[in-house]
Amino acid sequence: MDIDDILQEFDTAAQPHDASRDIKDLTLSWIAERSAPEILPFQTALLDRLTERIRQQIELVETETGNLDPTSNFRLILIQTELERVKYLVRAYLRVRMHKIDKYAFHVLSTPPVRSCLAPSELAYLKSHLALLNNHYLSSFLRNFPVQLRRLDDKAGGITMVEEPDMDSAVFCRVVKDVKDAIVRIPGTDTEFELRMDDLYVVRYSAVREFVMKGEVELI
Repeated sequence: MDIDDILQEFDTAAQPHDASRDIKDLTLSWIAERSAPEILPFQTALLDRLTERIRQQIELVETETGNLDPTSNFRLILIQTELERVKYLVRAYLRVRMHKIDKYAFHVLSTPPVRSCLAPSELAYLKSHLALLNNHYLSSFLRNFPVQLRRLDDKAGGITMVEEPDMDSAVFCRVVKDVKDAIVRIPGTDTEFELRMDDLYVVRYSAVREFVMKGEVELI
């Protein structure tokens, strides 16, 4: 019996293939979130499945802890190691998203399509974060300003205080599916090229964004 057999035997939450696929999908989502300048749609179903698996595996470890059988103890060590790996991926994925929420808070809150990409808990965090930030600035120095200059999202005079992601920043990407109408045009230029299966590109995010959202191109 190898390590994979041991982990499969103790995986009570899902079929082994499904569990492995979920972990792979989470890893890809984490990489894409790190690479994309904007916040991507929250992977609700994926995180729900992994969170439930983590809960069930923790219960299993707690139940089996104290078993004097050396084989069982070794299996539990392997399960705990795998559990920590999955928990790390979940934390890393959420941490990247929280960084973008903090950085582009006003933009996210004021843009409905972007705001819809958040999970309910992320939206609650965003509103709480902005409320605390506004109260802190108000008590620190904004109260000394004229009322019309106290807004943190002021766009008067053609200058905006709202920081937005740079959609023209360069990203590395790979074509993972056959793409229909695979001609990519670089906004603001006459440059265009064709997306080919398994090819790698360094290109402006705005040029491939629609293909990323469709799952035809993945960020790496």
